[in-house]
Amino acid sequence: MEAIITTRIPAEAAEAIGFFTRQEHLDRSTLVRQLLLSALEEKKIEYALQQYKEGEITIGKAAEVAGVPLRKMMRIASAQGIPFQYSVSDLEKDFKAAQ
Repeated sequence: MEAIITTRIPAEAAEAIGFFTRQEHLDRSTLVRQLLLSALEEKKIEYALQQYKEGEITIGKAAEVAGVPLRKMMRIASAQGIPFQYSVSDLEKDFKAAQ
């Protein structure tokens, strides 16, 4: 199911969208949809990593929240210098969640 969202953007953003629609031979709606989905994916990862960093969730739960595989979430966390925090209790929680 799709939803229609209408919003106002700065003129500079509209110009940039126009530029990339021409460069990539896309219509405006397609480009805006691609940009929005990409930004949302990044935002979910950012949110999940923040929750993990604060000890609110496990790395497994962070991967689930972000909608990415566990290995990818671990690589992203490592690349951002977030220390690995994983206890036996966390392993048990993730194992139960996976069942």
